[in-house]
Amino acid sequence: MINIAILGYGTVGSGVYRVFSTNHEVVESRLGERIHVKYVLDLRDFPGDPVTEVLVHDFQIILDDPEVSIVAEVMGGTGAAYTFTKKALEAGKSVCTSNKALVAEHGRELMKIAKEKGVSYLFEASCGGGIPIIRAINDSFTADVIDEVAGILNGTTNYMLYRMGEDGSSFDEALKEAQAMGYAEADPTADVEGHDACRKIAILSTLAYGKYIDYRDVPTEGITKITIEDMKYAEAAGARIKLLGLSRDTAEGTTAIVAPFLVDKSESLYNVNDVFNGIYVHGNMLGDAMFYGSGAGMLPTASAVSADIVDAALHLSKTIRTNWTDEAAHMVDPGEACWKFFVRTKAAAQEMAEGLFPGGSVIRIPECPDETAFITPLMRQRDFDAAISKLGEDAVSVIRVYQRA
Repeated sequence: MINIAILGYGTVGSGVYRVFSTNHEVVESRLGERIHVKYVLDLRDFPGDPVTEVLVHDFQIILDDPEVSIVAEVMGGTGAAYTFTKKALEAGKSVCTSNKALVAEHGRELMKIAKEKGVSYLFEASCGGGIPIIRAINDSFTADVIDEVAGILNGTTNYMLYRMGEDGSSFDEALKEAQAMGYAEADPTADVEGHDACRKIAILSTLAYGKYIDYRDVPTEGITKITIEDMKYAEAAGARIKLLGLSRDTAEGTTAIVAPFLVDKSESLYNVNDVFNGIYVHGNMLGDAMFYGSGAGMLPTASAVSADIVDAALHLSKTIRTNWTDEAAHMVDPGEACWKFFVRTKAAAQEMAEGLFPGGSVIRIPECPDETAFITPLMRQRDFDAAISKLGEDAVSVIRVYQRA
């Protein structure tokens, strides 16, 4: 029997507890041993819940128990979660987590400790919820050189943008609906400002390219400026607006960004809607691969954490290999990145805009008769910024256009 402890009995923690309570026979048949939840740590009490039989309020009880070999950290945040994770690893216990903020902030240190202690720090559920993207990058692409990762990495914003495009909802209306559905937190800042997706693309890119990418070095824009009119223009262009986390690795270095993009209907990511996530990976041997599934929620995320727990149980007293490294990636100056841009301007500035952005393809919609809109040719970010600044307040909206490298 392998004893585990779950830190946190919130949405994900209760899901992990449910996985091993419901599927214990299947897990045992595949693992060859039973996984037993010996402790669940939470500050709260849960009267009438079966978890009360294993509930504890003091982490030290878990830390001091030599029978606990694996800890599932599903508390969230970078405070107590960091302290408990570090102590568990130092005590020779493997840790499995869904905490992308902790992995992005302290992953290098925690994985170094895990390696020194001969245990594992696993974080499949930190990116893409139930989509096994990290395991695929670590294992299935070992013979490939990955040069691009692009994805819809946040279910909340994808749901909001989908509702805005399909129903004509405003940003505020879509946010309220997402909160009512349980997809968005009371404070949605991490989602709508792109911070959540930023941490995820930093983690995935670090694993994909084998060089550490600090999330603080990734330019990040959210979706708060996207309007119904932007959605209508996108539809007229045969595209949808998606918040993408994107990175590319070349001989010159690594480019990474989180921002809204126009995604053409010819692209697979165009059809990733509602709260689903989709992640595109390109390898020099395999070519294109697409990973799609539930990006959030109790059971998809709990399933990924539980899979890591089983993996750790199969490799007790060993460190499971990952592509994570301490070597810092060489990040390309964001101003040197090349994109096409969708631009909306006031009609009075049309002649000036045509002079600044020659060769752009024009888009018009009846809802905005006093505007001109176009998609620029491919150009450097720095050159675009210099040109658009000359339009001043006549520039209404700017969104990048996604194209695979």
